[in-house]
Amino acid sequence: MNEEKKRIRRLFKIEKEFWKEGKKLVAGIDEAGRGALAGPVVAAAVIFAKETFIENVDDSKKLTEKRREELFDEIQSKVKHFGIGIVWQKRIDEINILQATFEAMNLAVEDLKIQPEILLIDGNKSPKTEIQAKTIVKGDSLSFSIACASILAKVTRDRIMKTLVEPENDVYGFAKHKGYGTAQHRKKIIELGYSENHRKSFKLKEFYQLSLFSREEFRSQNSEDRSGT
Repeated sequence: MNEEKKRIRRLFKIEKEFWKEGKKLVAGIDEAGRGALAGPVVAAAVIFAKETFIENVDDSKKLTEKRREELFDEIQSKVKHFGIGIVWQKRIDEINILQATFEAMNLAVEDLKIQPEILLIDGNKSPKTEIQAKTIVKGDSLSFSIACASILAKVTRDRIMKTLVEPENDVYGFAKHKGYGTAQHRKKIIELGYSENHRKSFKLKEFYQLSLFSREEFRSQNSEDRSGT
């Protein structure tokens, strides 16, 4: 068995523990766009029926945009069930980003069209749900299902941000930075103000108030245009 297959098998460790308990519908959940200044927050939920080998699956932030796009279709073709939840910027401003993230996760679970027996959720907080849930810090690096969910959520959101406005009208550069608070994006906000696609409740001086983020995670999210991911 080569090293990549061994790595993927290790990523199924948490899922296999619940499968052994008789829980067959184990859903991995992750989000994308929580720290952005514009556009929606997107969540994905995935359920695998058994251990499945998909080469290069990992936390979406560790993958290039090209690799995520390649994995997107393969994951959808091999997963038993998947669901997507999208909460737009207006709703984010109404209920705050934490609650909007939870709402997107619940929408993703509803979109599965089947009720999971347990939810594996990336992070340390869980939405209100009647389904058993387990939070896993850095879950997108520890669980295959969560890693796949992170890729589906990220690619879905990136595609939304690339088509949010017509290319000739993309004065803020959404297609490039996907709404994250890069230096160029912040400069454009200061110059032009917020657009209808921005989260009006997010203020430039309040970047670090997002309760689900550590500062290191925030910097990682907002350097995406420089890393090409």
